[in-house]
Amino acid sequence: MINKIIRIAITLMGMLLGYGMIALIESFGFLSFLPSETVGLYIYIGVSVLFGIIFFLISPKLINVGKNSVERVESELQQLPAFDIILGSIGLIFGLVIAYLFSRLFLEIPYVGVVISVLSYVLLSYFGIIIPTKKRDDFTNLIEFFKRGNKDKGKSISKVYPKVLDTSVIIDGRIADICKTGFVEGPLVIPEFVLEELQHIADSSDSLKRNRGRRGLDILNKIQKELDIEVVIHEKKFEEISEVDSKLLKLAQLLKGKVVTNDFNLNKVAEFHGVDVLNINELANAVKPVVLPGEEMQVFVIKDGKEMGQGVAYLDDGTMIVVDSGKKFIGENISVMVTSVLQTAAGRMIFAKPKSMVDRAV
Repeated sequence: MINKIIRIAITLMGMLLGYGMIALIESFGFLSFLPSETVGLYIYIGVSVLFGIIFFLISPKLINVGKNSVERVESELQQLPAFDIILGSIGLIFGLVIAYLFSRLFLEIPYVGVVISVLSYVLLSYFGIIIPTKKRDDFTNLIEFFKRGNKDKGKSISKVYPKVLDTSVIIDGRIADICKTGFVEGPLVIPEFVLEELQHIADSSDSLKRNRGRRGLDILNKIQKELDIEVVIHEKKFEEISEVDSKLLKLAQLLKGKVVTNDFNLNKVAEFHGVDVLNINELANAVKPVVLPGEEMQVFVIKDGKEMGQGVAYLDDGTMIVVDSGKKFIGENISVMVTSVLQTAAGRMIFAKPKSMVDRAV
């Protein structure tokens, strides 16, 4: 039924087009040779009916083309973020208003005025849509600026940077515990491409990878539902960049934020690009108890070390203690004295000697 109505509408449009063409030809005086007005009327009717028949016959193809175009537009719109659609609509309205005001200056010029008017509507509408959507992040920052300005009016404003999470730190899970303590301020930004990578890992055929991916998704759900912190899913995907780490750095630069990670290599690349990084491992090392040479402690030697005669023990926080001449004390609780502390990017190592050996040497 709908197709029949559309075909009738297309036929009527064809008839109107034929009528308009004859009217245009007559306005230029090309029909002045006709002997009477009756003949002119027949020409009007004949051409209108002819165009109507032509459009009626080609209407099925026009309907199919229209349906395909609508489906394509719907598919493109579904992939666009809602914020981009709103910005594009507002930009289109401004573009049409400016085009209307601009075209009024040239309408009185014969022929040229119409061309300029049409071009101004097309170009300004196009720029009205493109410019706001291409600069969406600038508009977002501007909106956030005014929001904070209204909230903090009369108060000193402190800059809170967005925290962009990478895949490794989400799977690690400690970020949720850190957020729970309230030490992290500002929005947590979870890029859409990181979610896709987590989904890909969670669907892996390898059971270990699959468990890691599912753990990461569970951590995100915990942060979003249980913790009182703002979580933002950022939809920009940077299709022109293939590496996820490069996309993270690009997004952090775009948002003027910081990358949260525990990936040592990403840490180094970020420093090279001038992007601030919050490394969870560095934070864990920073909050470990300070141990100074000469201090005594009780440790349980569990295995031998790499060097001859060494024993290895661990503190509750996982810090490794290398006990010189401690191999013979494996399986025992002994008192040791710290001789030195080595701090590396991978963690902290404590070197010590059994207290009994130190006393004997004295």
